Order: sequence, then structure tokens, then C-alpha cells
Amino acid sequence: MYNGENILAIIPARGGSKGIPHKNIVEICGQPLIAYSINEAKKSSYIDKLIISTEDEEIAKIGEKFGAEVPFMRPQALAQDSTPGIDPILHAMDWFRQRGIVYNYVMCLQCTSPLRTVNQIDEAIKQLIDQGADSIVSVCESKVSPFWMKRINEGVLADFLTNAPFYARRQEAPTVYQLNGALYLAREEILRTNKNWYTKQTLPYIMDEISSLDIDSQTDLQFFEFLEGRKRK
Repeated sequence: MYNGENILAIIPARGGSKGIPHKNIVEICGQPLIAYSINEAKKSSYIDKLIISTEDEEIAKIGEKFGAEVPFMRPQALAQDSTPGIDPILHAMDWFRQRGIVYNYVMCLQCTSPLRTVNQIDEAIKQLIDQGADSIVSVCESKVSPFWMKRINEGVLADFLTNAPFYARRQEAPTVYQLNGALYLAREEILRTNKNWYTKQTLPYIMDEISSLDIDSQTDLQFFEFLEGRKRK
């Protein structure tokens, strides 16, 4: 709880993964991937309840082993490749609401961001509640500027952004940010009403490049394993 506001943190972790089979529990340096997010979230001074939303029995058992709660099993219909990411969050909110439990704020912490720290989690919570906005979403500075992006139009290169100014040097272009998927937090009523993390009052939580690592490929896993191995020497 922070400033009298209670917070539900949800780690969505479905069993199906085409790119990396059972990605959420693949072992890295002696721990399943999901454990890294659980361990950091458990250190938070402000999270009131930490749960996993999964349809997979093995993920549920591992999550409980590392200290997260699994109060329900997610319906298979909400664990498909085509399932929008917000749907498991709304399902969890509804599950608690049906039992007379409503949290003021709801947070999503994805397993695939194992380098997100408890300090970042707590800073984002404080930033959102202190500023009284609707939501906060983590971002990092983009390495590629959209002002330099191209598309292929009838076999030739064309500017991706039309009628945009030309910047000859990277340093002259405006700084742009990309979503990194590490952290989402919103007021419960905003999520329930809008069914979306984003409103005109969504704050950015800016993270550095390393902590923004998003595990999406074997190369990402190998890089994370390298970083963890170096940290433990």
C-alpha cells in the first residue's frame, strides 16, 4: 500500500510460446525466468498482493514455489496467441471483484522483463499516485528514430514519415521512446472503464536500456544468461 492506496500486481504467464517453448519457466542461471519477476516484486514496499495468471499447471506450481499466489486458473480461451494482453488483467480484476475485493491500482509485470528492479517498480508506483494521473507505462529511449525510417513503395525507398523535417545528424532529431513491456500500472476504475492502459493522462516511466531487456528470442535469452552469469562471478 502507498498513501492509503492498495495495489494488485499480476504476472501473466501462459504456457504456450511458439518462439521459445515454455519460455516463462525456461531455466536461466539456476532459476526459471518467471522467478526473476516474482523475486523483485516480492521486495516491493507497496504491492499488497502478487498473483500469477496462467492456464498452465506447471507454471502455477513454480510460481507458488517462488512465493506468488495463484488464486485461480486462467481459462484456456484467454491463453491463446491471439488473446489481447489486457484480457487476462481484466479477468483477474473481475475474479476479485466478484468476491467483493477491489484494489485501487492494478499492475502488470511481464515475465519477459527479468531485469526490471524493485526500485523501478516502487518508483513507478510513487510517481503515478503522487501525480494523480490515470496510468503509467514503462518506456526506453528508442535506438532508431522514426525520422530516419523508410518504407518500400512500389520497389523504391520512401520516407516512413511524410512531410516530416529532415535531420542530417542523429543528435539533432527529437528523442523518441518505445514501449518496453516491463511495467504497466493504472487506476482500477480506469482499466475497468477503458479496458486499456492508455489515456490522455498516461505517464511515462523511463527505464535504461539494460533493464528494458525483453526476452523474445533465443538471442535475448543468451544475452540475459550472460548478464546474470557475469553478475554472479
